[in-house]
Amino acid sequence: MTNNNLPGGASAQPSPPWFMGYSKPFWVANIVELLERAAWYGVFVSITLYLSRILGYTDVEAATISGIFSAGLYLLPTFSGAYADRIGFRNALMLAFGLLTIGYASMWVLPTLLQSAGLVQYGVPAPDSEIVDSVGKIVVFNGLDTGWQKWIFIPVMLVIMVGGSFIKSVITGTVAKETTEATRAKGYSLFYAMVNVGAFSGKTLVKPLRHSLGDEGFIVLNIFAAGMTLLALILVFFFYKNRDKIESTKSLSQTWASLKAVLSRGRLVVLILIITGFWMVQHQLYASMPKYVLRMAGEGTSPSWIANVNPATVIIFVSLVTRMLARRTALFSMTLGMFIMPVSALAMAAGNMFHGELFTINLIFTSFKAHPIVVMMIVGIIFQGLAECFISPRFLEYFSLQAPKGEEGLYLGFSHLHSFISSLLGFVTSGFLLEKFVPDPRTLSAAEQTARHLALQGQGPMPEAYAHAHYLWFVFVGIAMVSAISLIIYGRVVKD
Repeated sequence: MTNNNLPGGASAQPSPPWFMGYSKPFWVANIVELLERAAWYGVFVSITLYLSRILGYTDVEAATISGIFSAGLYLLPTFSGAYADRIGFRNALMLAFGLLTIGYASMWVLPTLLQSAGLVQYGVPAPDSEIVDSVGKIVVFNGLDTGWQKWIFIPVMLVIMVGGSFIKSVITGTVAKETTEATRAKGYSLFYAMVNVGAFSGKTLVKPLRHSLGDEGFIVLNIFAAGMTLLALILVFFFYKNRDKIESTKSLSQTWASLKAVLSRGRLVVLILIITGFWMVQHQLYASMPKYVLRMAGEGTSPSWIANVNPATVIIFVSLVTRMLARRTALFSMTLGMFIMPVSALAMAAGNMFHGELFTINLIFTSFKAHPIVVMMIVGIIFQGLAECFISPRFLEYFSLQAPKGEEGLYLGFSHLHSFISSLLGFVTSGFLLEKFVPDPRTLSAAEQTARHLALQGQGPMPEAYAHAHYLWFVFVGIAMVSAISLIIYGRVVKD
């Protein structure tokens, strides 16, 4: 498909090749995407822990706030994509990274100020409100559970949401306008690989920070995130140039009219609703997994490193999967991926069925013991990453080809609405499921807390409160299966 009026006033032809057959704007966009993803995933993998352990939210409150946080980031591109078309991609990226830097810096400053005010204290024992973290450091919450101070986080969240929303549409829009029909599939594959390199590097830092600083590491991590987005801002300022004069000057009413036109595309709306099921399960990597692993396998585990199995899997396999299915339709590839997701959720559920009996892992040069919760979670995430290789790059490709001339920014922003819906549903569902099947240890009786502590040391079973923890994952097995079957029906109806 040839576009004569692309976002930001770009011409129909991409910039001249610069490296590996792609232009300089293509690579600059991908590099800053890597930095933004490193910042985002470094923070987001621990966001529910940050909200609960640092700001004192309950499971349901933390899940709801995180869901709105994530959902807003995916809803706003519908509007910011159109605005980016109007002001130009370079200006949009500078605005985005400026806001992200302010937002992440505030996530560090906010609890630091609360600590200075005596509302959050570290290292002071308090029998009724203490948590002992993975390095034996006492973390005390004083006032935030009932006070208003924790709600100061909401404006900070809004700043990050607005900033991040531009990234979704502008970076994918740059890939669209800097590739041709012949290079587009590989271009999106490279883009998605860069996303996962960033995700992997960001999440890698969480564990050493926690082990060196305790839960305070969740605060310090935001300095790293702010640094990454500031570096991206500098790169955009010096190296990302608009090649053409900006031509798009849509009014708000015209933008709404375009949005209504997009929403009138019934087949795309239905596809978004179906793909929502995949992303509801995928979001559990951040909504449920961190708290599930820490509560069921102990504080010595590392949810951030476990989560890294996902981008590692994608990095290894996404190009191979893209090449294997290059001649098959996007819908065929997505359908294959959808049927992998129920297997993923089943594997995650299986960990609790081994009743805490440690697995012995034998490698060539060494052997070690691992908790079944951790082992089966890793197996499930590997399947999840494989499913993502089949689904996500081809989904973006599908939407880029559906966009009318001059509407690429709007359509590619709209393509993320599945994550808006799945963030709200997935995170809120997670909060209630965690509260019912994997409750916060602080809410247990003294006897139950003692039983859990002994169970984590291999000296007895987990208390009854955790007996059905795996039911949480059974819910997502059902959601994934319904979505997979629905996508088959969709493919038969649209015959595309």
